[in-house]
Amino acid sequence: MSLATQPVDEMLPAPRLFALGLQHVLVMYAGAIAVPLIVGRALQLEPEQVAFLISADLFTCGIVSILQSLGASQWFGIRLPVMMGVTFAAVGPMVSMAVANPGVEGARMIFGAIIGAGIITILIAPFISRMLRFFPPVVTGTIILVIGVTLMKIGISWIFGLPVGPTAPRIVDPEHAAWLKAVTDAAGTGGASLPAVPEGLALAPKMPNPAYAPISNIVLSLIVLAVVIVLARYAKGFLANIAVLTGIVVGGVLAAAMGMMHFDKVASAGWFAPIMPFHFGAPIFDPVLILTMVLVMIVVMIESTGMFLALGEMTGKKVTQPMLSAGLRMDGLGTVLGGIFNTFPYTSFSQNVGLVGVTGIKSRFVCVAGGMILVVLGLIPKMGALVEALPTVVLGGAGIVMFGMVAATGIRILTGVDFKTSRNNLFIVAISLGLGMIPVVAPDFHMWLPKVIGPLIDSGILLASISAVLLNMLFNGATGDEAAVREAAMSAES
Repeated sequence: MSLATQPVDEMLPAPRLFALGLQHVLVMYAGAIAVPLIVGRALQLEPEQVAFLISADLFTCGIVSILQSLGASQWFGIRLPVMMGVTFAAVGPMVSMAVANPGVEGARMIFGAIIGAGIITILIAPFISRMLRFFPPVVTGTIILVIGVTLMKIGISWIFGLPVGPTAPRIVDPEHAAWLKAVTDAAGTGGASLPAVPEGLALAPKMPNPAYAPISNIVLSLIVLAVVIVLARYAKGFLANIAVLTGIVVGGVLAAAMGMMHFDKVASAGWFAPIMPFHFGAPIFDPVLILTMVLVMIVVMIESTGMFLALGEMTGKKVTQPMLSAGLRMDGLGTVLGGIFNTFPYTSFSQNVGLVGVTGIKSRFVCVAGGMILVVLGLIPKMGALVEALPTVVLGGAGIVMFGMVAATGIRILTGVDFKTSRNNLFIVAISLGLGMIPVVAPDFHMWLPKVIGPLIDSGILLASISAVLLNMLFNGATGDEAAVREAAMSAES
């Protein structure tokens, strides 16, 4: 069979391309909008700025998906049906950066780290395939498990409220605050017998906060979760594939009916606006932050390698070494474009790889059409404003599913690991999972360590990744191979 007649290169009629491309967009949409919402709100940006992040993300998702599927010279693009989206692996490190440096300056630092890591990714992409032996299923499964478990904290906070700020579980009693203010004012009066109030004196929050975990929020999240479960159980085909997105839509409608969702910003947003590079200003390049993102991108490229090999198996097109290098370079170029266009690192979305298997449609031009649809959506500010208007509690019910599925994917990969005859694999998973939980359980564990290494060790995902790779080398040596990575990816996408 010639290259021109292979299913992956088949050009379908335009109406069918549009319908199948839209299906790919809807399947990935919930995951695509989650990361800009998480990072934008962690940066404490204004609602309009978060809405812009969402639009920028959709726009860049489309551009990178087109380049990956269509190809951009022999150096970039694997030319397989791939939909690209922001990787969840980068969420933990980016949230840590955002918390340490909130606001626009923090955004510029994140984008600088992303651009720097993307450039390095392009340079090292040809060497990554030679590192496959360091990433057998016991390593990749553990890393993906930790990614999901780490992200669960975000989904749960969406439901109940953040542990700090206006939705903290406890607040200062207003009566106590009034008393302290009166004493402070009296102590500052000339001739007062009261000693001066010590600098930094503050009241401890002890009063239950009515804004934390209200019953209405919990019920709404449970409804969203119930819709997802019912559709996953009883719906068939396409509707089952967009169960999470449907749950979010139902939750948004209920939130609007309850007066929890407001459309002022949506009404004022325009129908068209270009996505301008460096919207938040010139990026800030911090070497430690760049190194942190490079470590994330190495994990992302190993994950992408598995997805590419699985796609080659599903489409009947052998993935050669030059193809694999071109696909991984596109991960790097997509990440550079992400930083330039005010968004985040990119990788192939596993749910869309799974959709290729479900539909049996192998044409890469379907994903090119999906990319074009995403570009158009990104250029419509009302779409970003509508997503930003969603109360986080609506996303909480869906977040339990989205982030839990990431963890479940890791578990699924680990089911193929030999734990009976090789007990050492248990140590790899156990220790790496424990280290990955440190920043979640004890977020201030590095308070006495050098501040410069904070971004490197503040991510449980990075700690678990380094631990899993090193422990696997200690116990098993470099034992992974291409077949094992492909098999793990096939398990994940299914």
